[in-house]
Amino acid sequence: MKEQVKSIDPNLVPKRTLYSGDKIPAIGLGTFGSDSITHEKVAATVKDAIKGGYRHIDCAAVYLNESHIGQALKEVMDEGVVTREDLWITGKLWNDKHKEVEASCLQTLKDLQLDYLDLYLVHWPFPNYHAPYCDVDSRNPDSTPFNIDAFMETWKVMESLLEKGLVKNIGTSNVTVPKMKLILERATIKPAVNEMELHPCFQQPELFDFMVQNGIQPIGYSPIGSPNRPERDKTEEDAIDTEDPIVQKIAKRLNIHPATVCLKWAVQRGQIPIPFSVNPRNYMSNLECVTTEPISTEEMEEMKTADKNSRLIKGQV
Repeated sequence: MKEQVKSIDPNLVPKRTLYSGDKIPAIGLGTFGSDSITHEKVAATVKDAIKGGYRHIDCAAVYLNESHIGQALKEVMDEGVVTREDLWITGKLWNDKHKEVEASCLQTLKDLQLDYLDLYLVHWPFPNYHAPYCDVDSRNPDSTPFNIDAFMETWKVMESLLEKGLVKNIGTSNVTVPKMKLILERATIKPAVNEMELHPCFQQPELFDFMVQNGIQPIGYSPIGSPNRPERDKTEEDAIDTEDPIVQKIAKRLNIHPATVCLKWAVQRGQIPIPFSVNPRNYMSNLECVTTEPISTEEMEEMKTADKNSRLIKGQV
């Protein structure tokens, strides 16, 4: 029997205003599943999550599930659950497509069965950093380091996507402060967001503050850590966010799961977390976190001491 969970009124979910003026829900649903989760299961989760109140779905071509998600999006719109304007859909340009930006975007639109994306990101600032869908345990001999001239060639085409109406906002992912400074010096249209790893044990305060100061919205992946990350990314020194004493103390006071504390902290700090789960109870609890008692000002300050500079997605391929 399908588990029944409480829906959340999407109007209760706060929104962040990008410099473009567009408003993006302050928490979203990621769609990157582990190898044990089928594309069909991810798509079914997207459909049910939207019915439950989610309006922000974070996608990427490299996840290989956009055609499945596209069918789910079509079904919820055909059923009258939402209109296209109700949704915020993000797509990402994969590393082997830096010279095929428009074609890649058009393929994503076709797969998602959409006329436009609300946000399109350059997934990594490294051409060929990861071969086309190669095994995560392999290393790509064609990978190249960041080069601002090459990146700006890609970015100029990203800007053209916006001008053509294929996307409403463009942004970056996994870009550091030095790289972003170079991009901002040359860009005609600056990134609206930077998606990056952010969780209590990896807060990246310098990077976070730089983005905010420059009007670039931080989006945080792995917001509760990444327990299902590839084995190549795991080391004995990795911190476990949900086991942090401060996180657990706040969880006990609020009588909530430590994972919910991580998400509350993220939303209150100002980043947009994009957690992923195919468990209805979990993903609806993730959304509900923005509607319940907040972490106190004192606890938010205390959460700064949870930072252990523990990067979990190490990008070793």
